[in-house]
Amino acid sequence: MSRTTPASPDAPADPKQHRRVLEALSGLILGMFVSMLASTVVSTSLPTIIHDLEGDQTAFTWVITATLLTTAISTPIWGKLADLMNRKVLYQLAIVIFIVASAAAGFSTNPEMLIGFRAVQGIGAGGLAALSQVIMADIISPRERGRYMGLFGAVMAVATIGGPLLGGVIADAWGWRWNFFVAVPVAVLALIIVQSTLHLPKRAKGKASIDYVGIVLLSVAVGLLLVWVSLAGDQFEWASWTTVWMVGGALVAAVLFVIVELRSREPLIPLNLFRDLTFTLSVIASIATGIAMFGASVFLSQYMQLARGATPTEAGIMTIPMIGGLLVASIGVGALVTRFGKWKSYLVVGAVLLTGGSYLLSTIHYDTNFALVSLYMAMLGAGVGMTMQNLVLVVQNTTAPERIGVASSGVTFFRSLGGTIGVSVMGAALAARVTELVAERKDDIGAALASLGADAPKWAEQLQSGALPKVSEMPEALRLVFEDIYANGISHSFLIAVPFAVISLLAIVFLPNKPLTRMTTTERIQASEADFATVSVPEGMETLTATGSIRVPDAGGAAASDTEGGGRR
Repeated sequence: MSRTTPASPDAPADPKQHRRVLEALSGLILGMFVSMLASTVVSTSLPTIIHDLEGDQTAFTWVITATLLTTAISTPIWGKLADLMNRKVLYQLAIVIFIVASAAAGFSTNPEMLIGFRAVQGIGAGGLAALSQVIMADIISPRERGRYMGLFGAVMAVATIGGPLLGGVIADAWGWRWNFFVAVPVAVLALIIVQSTLHLPKRAKGKASIDYVGIVLLSVAVGLLLVWVSLAGDQFEWASWTTVWMVGGALVAAVLFVIVELRSREPLIPLNLFRDLTFTLSVIASIATGIAMFGASVFLSQYMQLARGATPTEAGIMTIPMIGGLLVASIGVGALVTRFGKWKSYLVVGAVLLTGGSYLLSTIHYDTNFALVSLYMAMLGAGVGMTMQNLVLVVQNTTAPERIGVASSGVTFFRSLGGTIGVSVMGAALAARVTELVAERKDDIGAALASLGADAPKWAEQLQSGALPKVSEMPEALRLVFEDIYANGISHSFLIAVPFAVISLLAIVFLPNKPLTRMTTTERIQASEADFATVSVPEGMETLTATGSIRVPDAGGAAASDTEGGGRR
């Protein structure tokens, strides 16, 4: 076995090694694609789904929130398991859970059934989100990871662009239930490819110890808070005894969760991670990124259909500018990070775009020039694309290799948690604002109904049912009123994301600007075990070859790269 010579930062990657990494990542990328596709095909048809299932705005919000909540709670669990068990098997299990729940959701007969299956779907999504980052760290160094994260960004963008378009066409042609079934064959293919192409170095087996008490307390704390935000002001008054026990219960559960985590041998979220300034600031920034990313995907689809009268297919086409911004920013910045090894300036620019896009979207109306709306969406998409993956990257770069799983999932957890709380709060604000505007404009609604003649009773009954309206099918007189109402409510909800985006910008500005190492997680573990003092600091790591080592059998059956034990060539 010969040792390769160190590569300079700008040296081109070994084509054979690059091919091996791509082969190993192919199943990983397809798994992420199928999870994104299963989520995005539903986004444009969700207003239609809730209308057909006779759900209201609260049900609409909870269909999204249920998935985000279980994703957030399960993410650190998957991350902890990744540090203790076979990561490949865990990734395959996450795909199975996700896709079975997605298919089952297609048989829903009421909003509650749909919310339940979406909650199970979120458990699988948490595994896919956490494990993909952890496995990438196993086989690719932070310095080289930018180009491959760009590929993940491209796949996410394709799924996010194609998903709503495909979902809209399917909903209009065959009915919305087929949106939940379309990803099943792709998921089966992903499982086969992961099994045949993903070969990870053997790791020392750990004894699995799951913090079940912590899981329960975290679920209670977050769940009570979200239920309170969703129902307060509608089912009960904001200032009421119900508010007292729900908020008080959430606070007590949160305090107990912290106490349990401090005493647990294997905590769900090791609180000593927050001693690392990079991790703490990245978590703060990720919360705002989650709010912008999930909030935009949910409420922009509603804006297109409820405020501009678009069909599901048209809504998918109209949100392309945001995904285009995410695509260009994710791929472009990933390539630049790999080429130059710099990341700080891109994150700062991304946070600025995130803040600006959120604010500008809070100013839109039902008749705002669509070119301006497209520009605002592109800004927001670019901000998400420049910050989302790179915040995980900088955490992985400074975290001890044996804690990569829990640290990576920690950032993803708080991003999902931020998105969960953000969507819930924005949905509650939207519902409250729409209710207020409907009351204010009852005379306009009455006049519009009076002009409908014989059709007036039908539309009056539909409005009184409380179900989410299908604005595109309303008569013009009534449609104009409700387009204005929903545009006002949705833009009002976007304003909530602005202060969080500002906090994200401040957190990124103060992130320590540490250079990216050129070693994979496996190589860092080997160096630590061998007590290589020369590679215990980033300066020493820079002298080593960027291998991104994985085990790939050659034609003779021998390992063409590292052995299963992960030895360097």
